[in-house]
Amino acid sequence: MSQTVSNSAPTMRSFFANRFVQSIMLSGLFLQIGIWIRNFAILLYVTDMTNNDPYSVSLISVAEFAPIFIFSFIGGAFADRWRPKLTMVWCDILSAASVFVIMVTLYYGSWKAIFFATLVSSILSQFSQPSGMKLFKVHVHESQMQMGMSLFQSMMAIFMILGPIMGTFVYYTFGIEVAIAIMGICFVLSALVLTFLPSDRKAEKGSAGPSTHIFAEMGEGFRYVLKNKMLVTLGGCFAVAGLAIGLISPLGIFLVTENLGLPKENLQWFMATNGVAMIIGGGLTMGFSKKMSSQGLLILGMSVSVVAFAVIGMTHLLWVALLMQFMSGLVMPAIQIGINTMILGNTEESFVGRVNGILNPLFMGAMVITMSLAGSIKASFSLETIYLTCAALFLIGVFIMVPSLKYKQNVVPQASSE
Repeated sequence: MSQTVSNSAPTMRSFFANRFVQSIMLSGLFLQIGIWIRNFAILLYVTDMTNNDPYSVSLISVAEFAPIFIFSFIGGAFADRWRPKLTMVWCDILSAASVFVIMVTLYYGSWKAIFFATLVSSILSQFSQPSGMKLFKVHVHESQMQMGMSLFQSMMAIFMILGPIMGTFVYYTFGIEVAIAIMGICFVLSALVLTFLPSDRKAEKGSAGPSTHIFAEMGEGFRYVLKNKMLVTLGGCFAVAGLAIGLISPLGIFLVTENLGLPKENLQWFMATNGVAMIIGGGLTMGFSKKMSSQGLLILGMSVSVVAFAVIGMTHLLWVALLMQFMSGLVMPAIQIGINTMILGNTEESFVGRVNGILNPLFMGAMVITMSLAGSIKASFSLETIYLTCAALFLIGVFIMVPSLKYKQNVVPQASSE
């Protein structure tokens, strides 16, 4: 009833003719360009300025991911209180403003202010993203939701291939100032495109209820998760997976330069391999998802990751490393789809946001902890040891999930049924 699209059976043409879809996809395109140029230009710039210092490299990842842990639940709660279109526009404007401040600092101050660009845009995205999801539910027909989500995931996978190449090209061709300027322009263009979204409804201004307290809502969410055996199991899996991913995320560039003896810009080909594998893996997972439980998909994905990360850490052969990178990317959609299906299948509709707000920070918090320590760990241990530890953590995650194969969906009767 709240949908702004036609009441008649929606078609592919009506989906792409939807003004919201056109605007949000074009905005997403600009943001992906800006974010990927930022990620790689700043990474390469910091390694140049610090002579490949692992502490500084790991600090980039902390600046990018720590706000997700700290602000994801708060951002989601405020997204329900504020007007979503206005929230998204202002977040992009403030991100652009912070970028141009950084440009001035680069000329007159310390280069270390570059970390601030990543930090600010990452914080603001925690308020913008939930607002975008809320608008998606309002303006896209229910039967087209999956199509829309698949389109977004496909765009992100494509940019995993193109993004590192773009970022590397811009940095080495034009320098860090131009790269940062492009990032700021992309945020401005995104804000401009978002102004063409349908206007916010007045009822959306305070839909969460001004008298509702965030801490009370969080308490309800925690109690809900603790009563659900499947969600508690998934939480344990999230924690060990976060520790594993955080341990190796900042160290990919050292895998390329030390284990494989290649120039650091070759990291882009590993990212591209991962992106291609994710696109292929997404299609394969859609076929397997009809024959396997969500727990089975998650366990399969994590089991393959155990082997892939162990071999990546031990090999000094480029083709073996790329093959294992491809394998880890191939099963990533199985992990993501398995997790999302488990959350939705075991959570009441009214608690989905809070369950995500609890489990995702659990993953991000664990990841930020090991990211923060990655520089120190790298200084004390070999890359082989670190990657084998990552594989061991994934193996623990598999052991945590195996008992869940006997669980059934545990949504209480109040949940909506379709």
